[in-house]
Amino acid sequence: MRNQRFRIINEEKDELASVCSVDSSTSCSPFESAWPTSFMTASEHCITVHAVTKASPSPIIYCTENAHHDKHISHIEVSDSEPGHSKSCSETAVSKKLQDVHISARLMEDFLELARDNTKNDLETCGILGAFLKMGTFYVTTLIIPKQESTSNSCQAIKEEEIFAIQNEHSLFPVGWIHTHPSQSCFMSSIDLHTQYSYQVMVPEAFAIVMAPTDTSRSYGIFRLSDPVGMSVLKDCPEEGFHHHNEPADGGPIYEHCSNIYINSNLRFEIFDLR
Repeated sequence: MRNQRFRIINEEKDELASVCSVDSSTSCSPFESAWPTSFMTASEHCITVHAVTKASPSPIIYCTENAHHDKHISHIEVSDSEPGHSKSCSETAVSKKLQDVHISARLMEDFLELARDNTKNDLETCGILGAFLKMGTFYVTTLIIPKQESTSNSCQAIKEEEIFAIQNEHSLFPVGWIHTHPSQSCFMSSIDLHTQYSYQVMVPEAFAIVMAPTDTSRSYGIFRLSDPVGMSVLKDCPEEGFHHHNEPADGGPIYEHCSNIYINSNLRFEIFDLR
C-alpha cells in the first residue's frame, strides 16, 4: 500500500519535477529544479538524502495561489480547546500580527502514513516544515523526516546537519514542525513548548502541528506560543525534561491555536525521509 502511495526517488538517477512559484504578473511561472542527493557540510562530510515525493494536484508542477481569491484555498478553523488555551493567535490582542501560512491539503495525512509504524508501536514521530516566502505569505513546500530517537512521549531529531543541508540548499524558512502523540491527547507538553520556542524565536510565524490519532475529541491541533506572554515564560525557564510552567501573571495562555494557517489543495510539497 505504501509503495502505491509514495514514490522513493534516488536523485542521482532522476531529476525532480519542475515547480511553480507566484510572481507579480501571473499565478504560476514554472522553473526547473534538480535536487541532488548529496550535500557537503562545513566539515566536508557527504550527506545522502532520499526524497519521498507526493504530488498534489499534479505530478509535474505545483502552484501557489492567492488565499483570498481561489477556491483551492480554505481557512483552518480554530477548534475548541481545554481551559486556558482557548484563544487563537488572531484573537489574542497581545500577539503580534503574523503573515499567512499555506500548507498542502495532504501534509498531515501523508505524515501520519509515514508515522504509521511508529504509531502502532506507541512511539512518537517528528518532522520539520520548510517554506518559502512570497508576496507576504509563507508556502510550506517541504517536510523533512529526520533520523530520530523516539519514546511513547518524546521524539528527538539526530544528525541535524542533514536537516540544515536541505534547508540551506533550497533556501527554506524553518516555519514549524509536526509530531505525533500516538496514545496521548492533543496538547503541547512542556518539552513541546521548549521546542516550539526554538522555532518561534527565529521565525515568529513558526507553528507546531500535533497529530493525536487516538484523541476522539480532536485529532490534531496547530499551536504557537503566545507573544509576548508565552515567549517570555519559555525564555526565562531553565528547566529541562517534563516540568510544570506557572501560569502567566495576567492569566493569559502560554500557547494558543493558530488561525493564520490555510489549506491549499493546489500546493505540491516534497517529503524528505532521512530515516
